[in-house]
Order: sequence, then C-alpha cells, then structure tokens
Amino acid sequence: MLPDAKTYEDLTARFRWRIPESYNIGVDVCDKWAAQEPDRLALIHLRGDGETERYSFGDLAGLSNRIANFLRAKGVCKGDRIGILLPQAPETAASHIAVYKLGAIAVPLFTLFGSEALEFRISNAGVKALITDTAGAAKVEQILDELPDLSLVCSIDGSGPAGALDLHEELARAGDAFAPEDTAADDPALIIYTSGTTGPPKGALHAQRVLLGHLPGVEMPHEFFPKADDLFWTPADWAWIGGLLDVLLPSLHHGVPVLAHRFPKFDPEAAFRLMADFNVHNVFMPATALKLLRQVEKPRQRWSYNLRSLGSGGESLGEELLDWGRDTFGLTINEFYGQTECNLIVSGCAGIMDVRPGAIGRPVPGHRVAIVDDRGNACPVGEIGNIAVRRPDPVMFLGYWNNPDATEKKFIGDWLLTGDTGSQDDAGYIHFLGRDDDVITSGGYRIGPGEIEDCLIKHEAVALAAVVGVPDPLRTERVKAFVVLKEGIAPGEDLAREIQDFVKHRLAAHEYPREVEFRTSLPTTATGKIMRKDLRDGTI
Repeated sequence: MLPDAKTYEDLTARFRWRIPESYNIGVDVCDKWAAQEPDRLALIHLRGDGETERYSFGDLAGLSNRIANFLRAKGVCKGDRIGILLPQAPETAASHIAVYKLGAIAVPLFTLFGSEALEFRISNAGVKALITDTAGAAKVEQILDELPDLSLVCSIDGSGPAGALDLHEELARAGDAFAPEDTAADDPALIIYTSGTTGPPKGALHAQRVLLGHLPGVEMPHEFFPKADDLFWTPADWAWIGGLLDVLLPSLHHGVPVLAHRFPKFDPEAAFRLMADFNVHNVFMPATALKLLRQVEKPRQRWSYNLRSLGSGGESLGEELLDWGRDTFGLTINEFYGQTECNLIVSGCAGIMDVRPGAIGRPVPGHRVAIVDDRGNACPVGEIGNIAVRRPDPVMFLGYWNNPDATEKKFIGDWLLTGDTGSQDDAGYIHFLGRDDDVITSGGYRIGPGEIEDCLIKHEAVALAAVVGVPDPLRTERVKAFVVLKEGIAPGEDLAREIQDFVKHRLAAHEYPREVEFRTSLPTTATGKIMRKDLRDGTI
C-alpha cells in the first residue's frame, strides 16, 4: 500500500516496491483471504433479472478451485492459454483466479466481439480452452474450423453450441481443494489484446507481478484506497485492463468487495440508482460515461449516493467536467493515465496535490515517467516529446505475444514509448498532447484502424478503405470510414448502412464506422501507405 502522506513529494520519497520472487495473483486475491476470513464479502452480483447474489472469499475460493481441478483434469497445464469470454459475473472472477492458480495464461475476451475479432485473438494466442456462455459459444461455433488449438469449450449457462460442456454440471463432480502452482512473479499470467495503427491487434503479455504493479496507480486516484466501508464498481467490462486490473483484482487484493453488474447499454439514470442502492464508495468511470451522467437532471435530489472516490482515464476530462463532478458528487474526479502495455503510471490525487487544468497528473510513485525525444534523451521542461516509461517496471508488459519485432519497436533503449506525445512542467505534471499514431479513442475504448480496414475490404462492394477518428462531443472521437467501391457499384445510404452492419457483426459494436464517406480514391504516400492524417484533417 502507498504510505500515508500529506504531500506528493513525501509520498514519492517514502514509496518502495516490494515484489517477492514467488507470487501468484489467484492466491493473493482469493486464497489468502479465504484462509484468514472465509466469510468476508468478495462479490455482490446484480443479475440481469434484478436478483442479487453475494459471494464470500470462501465461496470464491471453492468455485475457483473446482474450475482449476476441472481444467487440470481436461489436460490444461502451466503456460496454456485459457480464453474467458464472459460479462461481469462471479464465474468470470473465479475463472481468472483459477487460471492464475494453475499457472496458465488468461486471455480475456470482450462479449461484444464478433466472430472475426474472436477468431484472430483465439487463434493468435493458441487458446486451448474457452470459458463462456451460450451466446459466446454460438459465436465460436461459426469459426470453430479455424481454431485447431481450441479443444475445450464450456458454458456457464448450460451445454450448447460448439460442443460446449455445461460448466456447472462439470464442477459438481470436481473437488473444492486445489494446490496452486508455485509461480514466479515474472511468470506469464495474462494476455490482453490491444489495437495498433496497422495490421492485426497485438497481445500484450503480462506477468503475475502486473497486479502488484497496478496497486499504487489504483490507490492514488482513489485517495489512498482502501478505507473502511469501501465498495468498488465500474461499468467497464472486465475483459479490458480498466475493468480487470483497475478495479476487480486490486479490490480483491485489498479484501474490498466488488459490485458485479454491467448494463447491456449504459444507462446513466440506472447508474446513479445502482450507486445509491448498493452504497458504492469507489467508481472507475470512463469519460464518455461521465458525459452521459452529466445529462441527468438533479441527480443529488433524486438519489442518495455517497461516493468517496471517482477515477477516470483514457480521455482528458477538461475543467467543465471536473467542475460538474465537484457539484454532483462533492469530490474531485481524479484522472489517471496508462495503456495496456504499461498501465496506471500517471495520476492525480486531489487530497495531496493541486489539479492543474490540462494536466493528466504526476507520475505514480514507483514509476519513472519522462518526456523523451526520438533518441531517448530527456526533453527540457515544457518541451513536447514522447511520453515514456523506464524499464524495469513491475506493471510493464513482458512483450507482445509471438511478435518480437513489435516489442522491439516499442522501446528506445530502456524507455518504453507509450505512443503519446506531451510535455512536463516544472512541478512534474504531465500534459497530454495527443497520439503520434492513428489509434482512435472512442467511448473510452482505444481502437486501431487496421483491424477495421481489414474487415471493410472483405465486403464484396469495397475495393479500398481507410479509417480515422473524427471529433465527437460525446465519445471524444467517432470512427469514420473512407471507402472506395469496386467498379460498377454505386454509393448510397443503403449501402453505407450495410457496410456498417457488416463491421458491427464481425468485429464489435464500438468499432463499426458511425460515418461512411465514399471516395473515388484515397491519398497515399510514395510507398503506398494511406495518409490517414490528411483524411482526418480534411486536407484531401
């Protein structure tokens, strides 16, 4: 935990990493509490039908042990990749814990992914077993022939498509005692896929220590989390690093209960009601969700919510949204910053430091964050350069799965380049300027255009395609596609909608182009690369 401090300078001076040689996430977030306080509350699950389930750490240990025993009996070994395609649910948390205790590697998968997006990730990671529900199994059934490594599919809501076994029926025959693998802190534990500017998504491989690396970056924006009576919730899916490692696992590490509930479509009034009904004290809320909450009239008069901390990351909030947060919640929303490869490295903490307009915060204790030039040299105060993090760092990824070339390009010497540009002022605050590539930030998601472009050109009418992000008042950016049609095909609104649906059903609802512009040609460089910047800027 962060040391108790009254100033940022005192906090950083007193902080020290304590990373043991042997460490296992599953043991840390579950078994240690089950041994000490088995009845301690771990999860509150608000189901879709409105019923509420409560799980103690003892319950979570028993469930995760049965899953681990079941997987081991099916031949899962240390280092095998296990896909988890589930929404926020007790089985999701227990499956992660089981995989870590096995020494296997979890591959979280977003439930809104279409078959094409799932095919790439499951195939690229060489996923051996998949834990999902019948809806997920139905998607996988469409691509099963393209997944030779996938030998086991099981469903939490009964047997079904893709030969899925009924998980709970199988668990009824599994033992609830399990001896976890002895894993090193540097052993692989997790692959989370992140999109880049060109080509397919890349799998960021993280070690068991990644949770320990996250803790200071969770504790700081949540005002020295945990405190008495804390209870955490986020609308962010646990398949993303923001839901999994910013909320679920750090809370369980600290013995703090987590509310599990994700709306099929975010409902701001229902979110206010949820926070009040369950007395939620800590929330991670993406900026887009905050903007939707801001549209609700007189929330303080309608619901008796009582947040202690509210953190947001992924997009800059701006002074207006911060002022709204103070009026609405009686606290300052603390911004934080990071990326899938190296998360939660910069943060605000209103309790011990000023909030500076335009700044995303200061380096979280334990992380060496700097602005460097293209050769890795530190930039002078106020000069624009690359936001970078120095290795070694416990939160930093081990590398991209099966992609050493991309891993090498991520670094200049010992500096990991985030791909973002910014500056640092004389007090150490980092000011975010923008991306130095074409990643789109939309609704809290970071979207790479390459995967969408690859999908677009598979449509029978499309010859060429380019994808960019354009400003959007709610989402920060929305996805826009520039499309060149094949000869003899006429553009039109019906075709644009058909192309949008084509992408939505194959990739994900948050990735489809909300705007389609037909072109007769696309601007390219002399070497044939599409000039997305010119399309984005409207210069061509």
